Amino acid sequence: MAYLDAQVAVVGAGPVGLLLACEVALHGVPVVVLERLPEIEWRPKAEGITGRAIDIMDRRGLMIGVTDALPRPPTSEERERVAEGERRPDSLLPKAFPGARHFATMFLLRPESPDLLVPQQLLEEDLARRAAELGIEVRRGHTVTGFVQDDDRVRIDVEGPDGPYRMETEWLAGCDGGRSVVRKLSGIAFPGTDGVTTGYRAFAEIDDPGFHLPGWFRKDGGLLVYEEGPPRFITLEFDGPPANRDAPITLEEFQEALRRLSGTKVTVTEVKKITRFTDNARQAETYRSGRVLLVGDAAHVHSHWSGPGLRLGMGDALNVGWKLAAVARGRCHEDLLDTYTSERHPIGEQTLEIQRASIALMRPGPYVDALRRLLRELLLRDEANRQLTSLVDDLHIRYDMGDPSLTGPLVGRYSPDLQLRRAGDTVRVAELQRTGRPLLLDLGAGPELRALAEPWADRVDVVTAECAEAPAEALLIRPDGFVAWSTPAGPASLRDALTRWFGPPERLPGQEAGND
Repeated sequence: MAYLDAQVAVVGAGPVGLLLACEVALHGVPVVVLERLPEIEWRPKAEGITGRAIDIMDRRGLMIGVTDALPRPPTSEERERVAEGERRPDSLLPKAFPGARHFATMFLLRPESPDLLVPQQLLEEDLARRAAELGIEVRRGHTVTGFVQDDDRVRIDVEGPDGPYRMETEWLAGCDGGRSVVRKLSGIAFPGTDGVTTGYRAFAEIDDPGFHLPGWFRKDGGLLVYEEGPPRFITLEFDGPPANRDAPITLEEFQEALRRLSGTKVTVTEVKKITRFTDNARQAETYRSGRVLLVGDAAHVHSHWSGPGLRLGMGDALNVGWKLAAVARGRCHEDLLDTYTSERHPIGEQTLEIQRASIALMRPGPYVDALRRLLRELLLRDEANRQLTSLVDDLHIRYDMGDPSLTGPLVGRYSPDLQLRRAGDTVRVAELQRTGRPLLLDLGAGPELRALAEPWADRVDVVTAECAEAPAEALLIRPDGFVAWSTPAGPASLRDALTRWFGPPERLPGQEAGND
């Protein structure tokens, strides 16, 4: 076989690309990351990590120490004050409460898992450190200009700091954002809806800090968010998408948007960081074309309200990373990669629908006012609030594990972070999953279960432990945290699940080496 630069090339060194590269490298597969920017970009991006993304970081040991400082959830009294604040003529939220989440700027409660309010760039730095520890080569300042694929490899044309070159790899993953070059070159269709808004997110200085009350305000033309110390602004106007999203953002255009929404003559004296955005919503028809995969924003774009992009992209990376590694190592047939689209495409589609609904509920006008009042009253009910929170935060996901006989309540769902006792010590499931390997938990099933799984010992960790709140006698948990099998299903279905997800073993019990 001719020389390969790496078995897997990842295009894009944002948090999704770096997480995917780390997932693949955890299984011993050589990875190279190509990033067109020379360094991490510090313009305003995601300012919080939410929902399932926090669980993902925990299960990979990312940002340890930061996650110990999660804010508390709001109390019932604070929750009522939020609802009362929205009844004012134009105020949505007097001030965002720690630990709360919002849908269309109407706050939801997340008592089990409050947001982690840190900028996206800190996660990128942590992932870059992890990538270096795993020996991943990250080539910054290298832009993909083309590629061709055949039955066994992808040939990628790259423009590097020292000129153009070609590299060869077995698999190519596009994690290069909403305007993905990889997606465009692959020919994968990207249907959806155009944006109806223009927004700015900025850290800026103004001449009059008292020009407007701080908080979130729905105006005749859109939305105004103003937070003091240091001043932070979000503006959103329903006047169509930007005429040219690539044009430099001037102080004057942001100032005019701020003046229109506030109804004042406020002057912006300095713009420190700013980004322009809209709400176009599109999704790739498939997440895989031959040896090319799309992950994160390369596969789906949408409005940023409630912070779905980072969370959705990290879920994509965790879903496909171990599958790609298993195929690259020859343990599983490449058909396993088709489950990436079948499992994640519906989640992306639902996210687009939720984001479109969010934008619709932020439109100005008396008809939307009436709808918001009705929804606000519903969200004061715990059941409705929790159901919408689950949808917004990807806590509701259930995958089809491919075996109709698996009917347990946990099968296909994200595994609970159980507290386990073994050898006198306490350990959480999340801590056991930091290797990125599958996990078979024996919580009382006995030695027969462990003997059945022994042929997969080179790729599945078997842990025997006690658990006071054990939901089953045994659980098979995939590397992405989802339960692939559980008791009361029997040994035959466990053997099928191990083979389906992690490949056939090299030898079955009683089979001699070299015998078929």
